[in-house]
Amino acid sequence: MSDSNSPGTGTQSIQRAAHVLRILASRNGTGLRLVDISSHSRLERPTAHRILKCLIAEGLVKQDAQTRRYFLGHLVFELGLAASSSFNLRDVCRPVLARLAEKTGDTVFLTIRSGFDTVCIDRAEGSFPIRTLTLDVGTRRPLGVGAGGLALLMSLPDQAIDDVVSANALRLGAYNNLTVPALMRLLKRCRELGYALNDARITPGATSVGLPIRSRSGEPFLAISVGAISSRMTDERQKELVALIRAEIINLEAAVSDTARP
Repeated sequence: MSDSNSPGTGTQSIQRAAHVLRILASRNGTGLRLVDISSHSRLERPTAHRILKCLIAEGLVKQDAQTRRYFLGHLVFELGLAASSSFNLRDVCRPVLARLAEKTGDTVFLTIRSGFDTVCIDRAEGSFPIRTLTLDVGTRRPLGVGAGGLALLMSLPDQAIDDVVSANALRLGAYNNLTVPALMRLLKRCRELGYALNDARITPGATSVGLPIRSRSGEPFLAISVGAISSRMTDERQKELVALIRAEIINLEAAVSDTARP
């Protein structure tokens, strides 16, 4: 996101503030320093600081007095509660996640696209004693990280992929030193396979497969993935899991297309 010394328009200011909020959401567990926010947003430090001051005044951001790190504020939580009743995607998809978890014995994740990011909005745990709870509900990651993110990114047109990867390039290294070339190789392989495969690239010892869910217009906006310890994920089992996911998605796409999208 380019910066300039000239005053921004109202629309540009809103876009920049929203971008800063998304960046904070991706690291809300640990918070971010001003220098980190400036780097990730590609805004000059004074500009990022002005935006943060405004967001703090509105309750959308808070700053720890000791560490000086920034976090999402209380108003974000309150707005989320107010909006939650309008979006029942989780309710529509939850029976599917439960069935897949029961059939596979593994952990099943539901991921939604949010701009250049993905957010885990639900998960269901299977009965296998060794689980891969690598993704908590509410976790935000760059689009393309993990099987759900790969499933969504691989389904986009090439130009859109380039735009996403370029926007997220500076953030990828936080995920097991992922690089842009490595991500592009992953995408190429996933397209060849016909499904998303994250074979311990992000989380050592854990492998996951996933497929996108499309809207009526064909746009990928949700993904279902199944994760397990890598020793369970033979090539044959990967194909079995993908077949189970695909069968559920065929019936699910019509239902979620009729549901309001966040």
